[in-house]
Amino acid sequence: MNNYLNSIIKRDPAARDKISIILTYPGVKSVFFHHIAHKIWSYKFFLIARIISQFSRFLTGIEIHPGAKIGKNLFIDHGMGVVIGESSEIGDDVTLYHGVTLGGISPAEQSENQRNSKRHPTLMNNVIVGSSAQVLGPITIGKCARIGANTVVLKDVPAHATMVGNPAKNISTNTDSSFKPYGVRDINDNK
Repeated sequence: MNNYLNSIIKRDPAARDKISIILTYPGVKSVFFHHIAHKIWSYKFFLIARIISQFSRFLTGIEIHPGAKIGKNLFIDHGMGVVIGESSEIGDDVTLYHGVTLGGISPAEQSENQRNSKRHPTLMNNVIVGSSAQVLGPITIGKCARIGANTVVLKDVPAHATMVGNPAKNISTNTDSSFKPYGVRDINDNK
């Protein structure tokens, strides 16, 4: 827990102290409830797991399907409106901003054929997804990739890429893996 809270302090300049993160950050609460729901899901108590995830959604405004696989130190900043689908896989030290969807591309079409299949994205380690970005389908977002706000991603993204627009276009490839929110360079980089 201490490492998780420190990872948030490192990525959020508004984080003042650990107790305020625990008490006031909806992303922290949603990740906590997800760990419980996911464990119950893994024992095939699907209804109970879904009830826990829906309770968490009610409290936080963040919907994480209990079947989603989440690595360590997921930081959901602000969080309202985030949706993480059932077959999503999220690596370590990933940051998601409010309104992000990790979803399927045709959830209402041929539902029976999609059941028990990989329908949602995989985010590798250190990925950042900007607010209201839509990452859709069984695609892979490479490590340290940055997805800009409101970007729509329907195809695999290479490691270290910065994607923006609709449809998403790679505007930069940078092997610097330091945290850069929304894929924006440090203002001091322009000197």
